Amino acid sequence: MEFKFTKIVISYRNYLSNFGILNYRGVVVEKLSLSYKDRPYLRTTRDFLSKMKQTSTDYRSKSISVVIPNYNGYDLLNANIPLVYEALQAAEVDYELIVVDDASTDASVALLKEKFPDVKILINEVNEGFSPTINRGIMAATKDLVFALNSDVKLRKSYFLPLFKYFEKEDTFGVMGQVLDLSGQKVQETAKYPQQKSTQKINSTINFILEPIPEGFWIPTLFLSGANALLDRKKVQELEGFEELYAPFYGEDLDLSLRAWRLGWACYYEHEAICHHPASTTIAAYHKKRKIYIISMRNKFILHALHLSGTSKFIWNLKLTLNFLSYWLVFNTRFYKAFFMFLSQSKQLSQSKQKMKKLLKKYHRSASINQIIKKMQQDIEAHHVVKPSI
Repeated sequence: MEFKFTKIVISYRNYLSNFGILNYRGVVVEKLSLSYKDRPYLRTTRDFLSKMKQTSTDYRSKSISVVIPNYNGYDLLNANIPLVYEALQAAEVDYELIVVDDASTDASVALLKEKFPDVKILINEVNEGFSPTINRGIMAATKDLVFALNSDVKLRKSYFLPLFKYFEKEDTFGVMGQVLDLSGQKVQETAKYPQQKSTQKINSTINFILEPIPEGFWIPTLFLSGANALLDRKKVQELEGFEELYAPFYGEDLDLSLRAWRLGWACYYEHEAICHHPASTTIAAYHKKRKIYIISMRNKFILHALHLSGTSKFIWNLKLTLNFLSYWLVFNTRFYKAFFMFLSQSKQLSQSKQKMKKLLKKYHRSASINQIIKKMQQDIEAHHVVKPSI
């Protein structure tokens, strides 16, 4: 019988052009018929994966080091590591799995040794926070790509398949996929829209997608989430991983991506790579609201001190000065706590800026964050931008 369709029904989303051509890594996988009786089409995930393996000649050209920071994540590791293995095996790449334990008090390490004996385990003697912890794994990684993964993220089996094409370009720093909630009904993270306010504050919270996604256009993202980012190992190691000034949490993934952009390395978003994540509760479970606010505020000061220059830096510092003079009227003691914590790190800030200055000189780069953001906006706004409510 005749069976008309407009999309292939398989266990995860894929790209199907109006002409019935399924593309993977820029290669035509199969010309699809609109008639069930005329030609077979890909009915299952297994068929889909098999067809891509047969067609893509450089399918296995990249190996992956998965790096997972862990703190008291026994249940999460037990549930999610098997999904990581499934995704890696579906990709048929050489891989290693590194878990860096941040002085957990539960049985996480014992679980890894017993149930996942091939996992490389690195253990912090004291709790150090996200950046120092994941950096141990990043610097120990040996494969072509590093996949920074939170322990509470659930990968779909197909997660890696659309991502390899991005690393065919020499200037690619990394790529991240779409993050949905556990039900798959609510979008948590997509590409991040580049925006700088009149105060020169860098706004990194706006999710966006393009509808439709133009064929052949790779969607840039202001930053790659540290929860599910696939990175070029040599590049991220040259940057020495995430900036540890931001420890214990917040802002380090934005900073890493800004450093990459400033060096001329691109960050991309792939809509068809999908993972799932519960509502963010980990930090709130271990830290009081006041501490979270203070650390978040301090890290905003750090980010802008490291990345703004010229007029933008002057405007930002002027705003900061006005806030400093006025916040005492509303008894915002948290602001002053954050500000003096920021000032206490001036030596480390100077050292970080000097490292970046050397890298910029090495790669002959001079574009400011303002210029980079404006160029990204121009590229994105040339298409139909949708900013979903998250």
